[in-house]
Amino acid sequence: MIELSLRADGSLHQGFAGDTANLAVYLARLLPAAQIAYVTALGKDPFSDRMLAGWQDDHIDTRLVRRLADRLPGLYWIDTDASGERSFYYWREQSAARAMFSDAYLSDVQASLAGFDLVCLSGITLAILPADDRAELLATLGSLRRAGSRIVFDSNYRPRLWPVVRDAQACHRDAMAVADIVIASFDDERALFGDESAAATRARISAAGLAEVVVRQGHGDSLLLADGQSESVPPAVAGQVVDTTGAGDAFDAAYLAARLSGQPGAAAARAGHRLAAQVVAVPGAILLRATTPALEALLA
Repeated sequence: MIELSLRADGSLHQGFAGDTANLAVYLARLLPAAQIAYVTALGKDPFSDRMLAGWQDDHIDTRLVRRLADRLPGLYWIDTDASGERSFYYWREQSAARAMFSDAYLSDVQASLAGFDLVCLSGITLAILPADDRAELLATLGSLRRAGSRIVFDSNYRPRLWPVVRDAQACHRDAMAVADIVIASFDDERALFGDESAAATRARISAAGLAEVVVRQGHGDSLLLADGQSESVPPAVAGQVVDTTGAGDAFDAAYLAARLSGQPGAAAARAGHRLAAQVVAVPGAILLRATTPALEALLA
């Protein structure tokens, strides 16, 4: 999406972001030797052109980014309070991403994704898709999993995108049923399922058959189930919090990059916390490329 934010001097800053886009960018920067591909849809407009060029500059494979002449990217405004906590205002009802799998495009995506080590899915993607495309996507992910890919699901529950809570609950359960790794925010899971604690969230998700679960708690400890171990990992010490946008996506990227590099769960979560601490110290979701730390620095 197009990201707009008001800076301290009153100027308006325009960037590009979005939960899955943020994840792809940070994964590409942390794992420069890996092939990171992104699946979405954009329009055929100058904003879409610049967005695509930015991903390509980060060495993201954009061959699966669909271009739709009658659509535009979504847009969102970040509003932050004095503590850096963000609120979002969206204009994306007709965004290109909502139509990314129309006209049987998903069958092309499935063939192209065969053989990928990880395929990452967001609950926001599920929320914006039409019901038929959503069901077909989950079936496709199940097929990819059976063929050997591991599926990562970040629940990212946004109430405004789900008019009926029961529909969101059912869809998230279906996504967890085809996932190998679930990463969730306790605040989201409490809002969706009424969990009383992060430990209850971890227990509920693991009871669904998941062997790897991460429950983020913002300023609190992350709770893990990984490699047969249940652990609690405290957050990194952060300086001034300017903007919490993208912190969870940065955590996810560093966690997954570390796991793909053979690190145990606790070390991966510490890397996630460290990257998130850097992201919240600056405006917007994406760090400058030059200031994004290497994975080795996050693991040190």
